[in-house]
Amino acid sequence: MKVMLTGGKGMLGRTLVKELAEFEVVATDLPEADITDETGFEKFLQTVKPDVVIHCAAMTAVDKCESQIDLAYKLNAEGTANVARACYKNHVRLIAISTDYVFEGSSEKPYSELDPATGGNTVYGKSKFAGEEAVRSFCPNHVIARISWLYGAGGPSFVHAMMSLADGSRPELKVVADQIGNPTSTTAVARMLRNILNRPELCGTFHMTCEGEASWYDFALEIFRLAGKNQKVIPCTTEEFPRPAPRPKNSRLDKMMLHLNGLPAMPHWQDALKEFMASEFDR
Repeated sequence: MKVMLTGGKGMLGRTLVKELAEFEVVATDLPEADITDETGFEKFLQTVKPDVVIHCAAMTAVDKCESQIDLAYKLNAEGTANVARACYKNHVRLIAISTDYVFEGSSEKPYSELDPATGGNTVYGKSKFAGEEAVRSFCPNHVIARISWLYGAGGPSFVHAMMSLADGSRPELKVVADQIGNPTSTTAVARMLRNILNRPELCGTFHMTCEGEASWYDFALEIFRLAGKNQKVIPCTTEEFPRPAPRPKNSRLDKMMLHLNGLPAMPHWQDALKEFMASEFDR
């Protein structure tokens, strides 16, 4: 099976190249595969002739999306629509990566794939949701994989930021404790995508975050515990760290569709983090 990646130089793309070694993986990025150039992208896809496209390319800098609205929609909505149309016209299965930000983030319980999404309260979320809708409209043979709180080899990620800040120069670190989500490794996502690739009949939206839940504060404490760092961490509120893009208080995703389709459960976030810390920092 030949698998073409968009955004192949990104954190998830790099992990997919490593984890999907049993497939013929063609990792693409700029300049050879410009998703905003509909004609050029389709010609490139026709040259590669993949069986599946895993579409990772996106503008993911949430705060920059608030100030660069046109660019966010050009990449996340229009770019994704171009990929979806090219896949449909060339009979290629599409796996599109999306985000928890498509939800408003105020629910008291985890969001399942059956909960209505609107794009939430950010330009990033709205542009990614517009991309999801384009996938659904233009490419029936698709899987939309929603992920959140992602970290992976080489970063950038919350894990790398915390490890960098805990350099001994700061007596304490303040970390937000009133936002809850599912810390998720790129390795865990890649391994689930392997299962999806091997099930060509699967179609629709799937949540692919690790099991269990944590606040950013809990996440930081576990990072430092695993790293053996004696770093003092102080819990704080979202309001103490205002950002251009409002962060959802609840980013938790329920993995109902994985279960209903007989797919294995995602690993617990603490187990995935332990594996990652050992490979990334114990050198």
